[in-house]
Amino acid sequence: HYPVQNLRLKTWNAMERIAEGGSVKAIGVSNYFTHHLEELYANCNIPPTVNQIELSPYCYGYRKSLVDYCREKNILVQAYSPLVRTKKFDDPKLVALAEKYQKTPAQILIRWALEEGISVIPKSSKQHRIVDNANVFDFEISKEDMKHLEGFDENLIVCWNPEETP
Repeated sequence: HYPVQNLRLKTWNAMERIAEGGSVKAIGVSNYFTHHLEELYANCNIPPTVNQIELSPYCYGYRKSLVDYCREKNILVQAYSPLVRTKKFDDPKLVALAEKYQKTPAQILIRWALEEGISVIPKSSKQHRIVDNANVFDFEISKEDMKHLEGFDENLIVCWNPEETP
């Protein structure tokens, strides 16, 4: 689930054996940053299919180089905590966009990720929010507003920062 320094390669090799045995179709990583992925590429037979990281417009600038690296390597980026644990749902910039598109702040954040080509796994325990979170395919965010969302970056990490893992 995260890049444990002395276990990364052993764990990956075990996952490769499982993939080679046909038990799974794809294998991936979570919370790997560029230096972790470079180490993996230097020592793997099967490259990762996905890298699951904390990602939202509020930490995108900080992690854009990682997203770009993953794209270059054909690794799907999957965003967890894309709703920043609701900490920014009252941000006037986000509220204004939500009002403009007649959507919720959560729907704007989810749609942003999808338009960036990022897989997203929003979390909610409330049925109506789960339904709302899935209702993001009936609108598009304009290029201007996507650019505006990029300006939301404030290096906000709401979980933990695995980048500091050697």
